[in-house]
Amino acid sequence: MDNEIDWSSLTFDYTPADFNLRCHFRDGEWGEIEVSTDNEISLPIAATCLHYGQEVFEGLKIFAGADGHVRAFRMADNARRIIDSAEAVIMAPVTVDLFCRMVEKIVRLNARLIPPYGTGASFYIRPVELGITPQIAVRHSTEFVFIMMASPVGPYFREGFCPTPICVTRRYDRVAPCGTGRWKVGGNYAYSLTAGKMAHELGYSSVLYLDPKEKKYLDECGPANFFAIKGDTYITPKSDSILPSITNMSFMQLARDMGLKVEQRRILLEELAEVDEAAACGTAAVAAPVSRVDDLDTGRSYVISPDNRPGPITTELYHRLRAIQYGEQPDTHGWTTVIDLD
Repeated sequence: MDNEIDWSSLTFDYTPADFNLRCHFRDGEWGEIEVSTDNEISLPIAATCLHYGQEVFEGLKIFAGADGHVRAFRMADNARRIIDSAEAVIMAPVTVDLFCRMVEKIVRLNARLIPPYGTGASFYIRPVELGITPQIAVRHSTEFVFIMMASPVGPYFREGFCPTPICVTRRYDRVAPCGTGRWKVGGNYAYSLTAGKMAHELGYSSVLYLDPKEKKYLDECGPANFFAIKGDTYITPKSDSILPSITNMSFMQLARDMGLKVEQRRILLEELAEVDEAAACGTAAVAAPVSRVDDLDTGRSYVISPDNRPGPITTELYHRLRAIQYGEQPDTHGWTTVIDLD
C-alpha cells in the first residue's frame, strides 16, 4: 500500500491504477488476459460501440479488512450481471471464471493502491465490454474487447452518510418501457445526465424517477436503486425497468436477518407519505439516506427525516453491510472472496 497517498482526501473520482487488463473475443472465443499500463485504447472509427451503443459495464469494490485480508464483495454476482447485460444486446458474454480471474489479477497488480483499512476508502473496479467490429450498417459486432480498469476511491457523496433531499419530475424518463433498464448498458445513463444536472442545480442529490409508462410508481433513484422502511417492512420498487442492484439484494437479505419483512413490489409515489425511512443504494454510495422527496410538478413535499438524521434501520443495514465488506463481522452468506496478494 502506498503511504504517500492521502487516502482520507480521496473522492469518487478516477485515479488511474498502475495496470489495467484487456481480453479480446475473436473467431468465436476469448483470448488470453493482457496486462497494460496504457490508459488509452485504440478502436476502429466504425466500431459498433461508438455508433450503435454496443457497450456494457459493471462496478465492484475491493476492501482491505480489519484482519489484514483483502476482500472482493460479491464479484461472481457482478459477473453474472454483466453476462446478462451482454446477452441482452447481442454481445459475447465473458464467463464467470474469466471475470473473477481478471478481478483477482488486477487487484494483485495494483496492490499498492488498495486503501488501508480504516480510511473509509476502497479500490473500485470498472469492467467494461465494447463491440469493436467496424460496421456501417446497423448490425451487431462479432468482435469484442473486455477491459478491466480500476481506481482507488473515496465516498461517493462528499456529505458522507447523512440525509439529502431528492426530487421527482415527470419531465424525464430514465429508460423506455420494455427497454434496457434492467441491464447495465451505457446508453441508459447518457440521458440521465441531463436530469441529474437539473437536480444538482436545484440543490437535490438526485432524481427519483417514476415508472416510464404510467408515471405513478417509483422507479430508480438516479443511478441507484431505492428502498424505504415502512413500519417493520423493507420495501423496494419492483419493475422490469430497474437494474437489479447487488447492494439492494444484500440489504434485502440483511433486513430479513434483522427480522424485518421484505416486499419488492410496485410502490405508488403517494406512499412516500407513509414511510419512516428511505435511501438510495448501490455499489458506489452503499446507502444514501433521503431527507425529503420534493415533487417538482405538483409542489408536494414528502418529508422522510424531520430531524435530518439517518433512520435507525437504514443506519443498521449500512453498518452491517460495511462490517461484512471490511471483515469486521462474519460473512454468513458467503458474499466475500479473500484475495491473496502474494
